[in-house]
Amino acid sequence: MTLLHLTLSTCFILALAGLSFHRTHLLSALLCLEGMMLSLYLSLSLWTLQLDSPSLSSGPMLLLAFSACEAAIGLALLVATSRTHGTDRMSALNILQC
Repeated sequence: MTLLHLTLSTCFILALAGLSFHRTHLLSALLCLEGMMLSLYLSLSLWTLQLDSPSLSSGPMLLLAFSACEAAIGLALLVATSRTHGTDRMSALNILQC
């Protein structure tokens, strides 16, 4: 395993650990998700470059498009919950209250 692979794997695992353990604010959860998507994008791009296959070149762009959609939906939910609840703390969100 090269140093770059180790760095990208560590980045993904740290973002996953941050998402798992520090769930106090919705914004911090969204930032951890973006960190995970960034490390996945870089890993997939590196893998495509190493294999030198033109059929795999659309994979990173597709992942980037899904990441942009995920970020837009996450920010829309952040704005909606901060308007209705007055905070972005995860403890204030209850799925049973509609």
